[in-house]
Amino acid sequence: MVYKDGTRAVEGISFGVDEGEFFGFLGPNGAGKSTTIKVLTTLLRKTSGRVSVSGFDLDRSPGEIRKNVGVLSQETSLDVDLTGWENLHLQGRLQQMSGQVLEERIAELLKLVQLEDVAKKPAGRYSGGMRKRLDLASALIHRPKLLFLDEPTTGLDTQARVAIWEYLEELNKNEGITIFLTTQYLEEADRLCRKLSVIDHGKLIANGTPSELKESMGGDTINLTLKDTSLKPKAKEILMRVPGVVDVMDSDGGVTAYAKSAGQIIAGIITSLDRAGIQPSFLSISSPTLDDVFLRKTGRRIRADELSRKETEPFLM
Repeated sequence: MVYKDGTRAVEGISFGVDEGEFFGFLGPNGAGKSTTIKVLTTLLRKTSGRVSVSGFDLDRSPGEIRKNVGVLSQETSLDVDLTGWENLHLQGRLQQMSGQVLEERIAELLKLVQLEDVAKKPAGRYSGGMRKRLDLASALIHRPKLLFLDEPTTGLDTQARVAIWEYLEELNKNEGITIFLTTQYLEEADRLCRKLSVIDHGKLIANGTPSELKESMGGDTINLTLKDTSLKPKAKEILMRVPGVVDVMDSDGGVTAYAKSAGQIIAGIITSLDRAGIQPSFLSISSPTLDDVFLRKTGRRIRADELSRKETEPFLM
């Protein structure tokens, strides 16, 4: 995907998502995640390549694709002056639904996202988490086969995020909806997704299940925070000479090493650093995480940018 100013937002990526799968598309801001979703959902015209969504060719059958997909973007698309029920009714009418079929679907979704008690109140009075849940219900009104979620929990508190996770797990498991999730929250992807692709600077850099990607690290993770960060290059050189260490990367305030049987070599690491006059202020050993995978593949850690919420209106509890 090349924009008019020559910017290459997405370049030469190729992946497939199986029916009924919970698929994760990971990457930092600007990696190309949102551009990819906009192309797949017919909101942005691609400049090259071939795309098939729900069995329909993007160029030949964009209308059929729109009938089969639901989209939940980063920003909620609700009418804050309408009630929760009215928002769902409006979306249903836009999907050419009416009568008892639409009434029953609205009732079903309000129950699913636990908004029955506030369905008659303006959406502008909902909390951030409630608005996200209503937005999710709006995306599901027409029973899509494929649901695109573009960073759906960014800016939500932990409790609201976990609630969204539970709804999504239920949708995927009980209703068989295929879910395509972009996120910067790696614990979110680790919990929900059965397969992942990692994108950075518009290119795919890793594919696999969460377990496969973490196992590819080849050992445990050793995080060292240094009192004197100017000693990073020296510390990396020393660590790479320690038997069992397979790789060393820069990290915030220090270095991160990957090693087989880290617990057995940690004493040797500390001794080697001490002899070189390098004093860690903090040291930890852990099993590899998806954040470690991202650091290993890109040389930097992924960061989820929290959105601040303006509380200019009263929120329902």
